[in-house]
Amino acid sequence: MTKLLYAIVALVALATGALLFAKLSQSELPEYALYYQEPRDINEFSLTDHHNQTFTRQHLQGKWSWIFLGYTSCPDVCPTTLQELNFVYDDLKSITADIQVMLLSIDPKRDTVDVLANYIKYFNKEFIALTGGHEVLFPLTRDFGLMYAINDQLDGKPYTVDHSASMILINPKGQIAAIFQPNQVLGKIPTIEAEKLVSDFKKIVNLY
Repeated sequence: MTKLLYAIVALVALATGALLFAKLSQSELPEYALYYQEPRDINEFSLTDHHNQTFTRQHLQGKWSWIFLGYTSCPDVCPTTLQELNFVYDDLKSITADIQVMLLSIDPKRDTVDVLANYIKYFNKEFIALTGGHEVLFPLTRDFGLMYAINDQLDGKPYTVDHSASMILINPKGQIAAIFQPNQVLGKIPTIEAEKLVSDFKKIVNLY
């Protein structure tokens, strides 16, 4: 009887484990983001925020951090992304209050602290804008798996900056947890669908 009881308990435990594994491997894993089951470390860095305060890797600790590349003269992707993030900000905070949203400017020549401060407040007063020299930005964006390139100025017109439109999600340990890539549709601005972003964020937080 004792052996039979042990066998039943073992079978129940096995079945429960199988169900949990199936649930984790199917419904609970992010569907749209590039999710790192082994989060990626980030090297040390030092930037300046729009309050003219130093911002380092330590400021990523204890929060879920959303970071994307951009610049204030960007005509389309950057303001659209900021607007979308503002629309879903309360939804993200309902999942966890410990979040921060950051625009990392890759145009330090024009995006001074004052310019960034005036720009970011139009979208959300809680958002953070960061800047730094290219000697910091180039290795940091490589760490993120992103890129940017400043185009030559032609005919006296303002230069533009090509940059990745993806968004990085960093976990409270300061590691890259996921990358959210935009939809690429010919003739349309690359955007990350808000509903998919919120849905996957909830799953990633639950997996953490």
